[in-house]
Amino acid sequence: MSFFITKECTGCMACLLICPSQAIKGEKKEPHTIQDELCIDCGACGRVCAFQAVLDNFGDIASRIPKKDWDRPVFNLDTCISCNICTDTCPTNALESKLQKPKNLHTYPWLAREKDCIACGFCALECPVDAIEMKKENEGI
Repeated sequence: MSFFITKECTGCMACLLICPSQAIKGEKKEPHTIQDELCIDCGACGRVCAFQAVLDNFGDIASRIPKKDWDRPVFNLDTCISCNICTDTCPTNALESKLQKPKNLHTYPWLAREKDCIACGFCALECPVDAIEMKKENEGI
């Protein structure tokens, strides 16, 4: 089951604007819906909903979390193998790879567009060597 928008939806459009897969449809001030076949279960819609109108894929009300409190990917470059799976997995293209270590030709991921990160954690889930942790900005790795 994918995420679901309940009748509590006011049509504020916050979820529609943040959804990276355009799975949410609806008009302003009208209840919105999530198209199951397009939903990637990232949870961004629930994190921005101020009306507790989004159910997660377990049927529980998704909690609104202020964007400043969203987890962000933290990269352990000593563990990273430069496979770029994380950058390919990111649904908002918030991650990029770049040279980060002197005298090392490998590229490493970094959060290039922090405002585009929706804290879905897909990068960390897909990392084959667990070199990414989702943490608050001040927690570090």
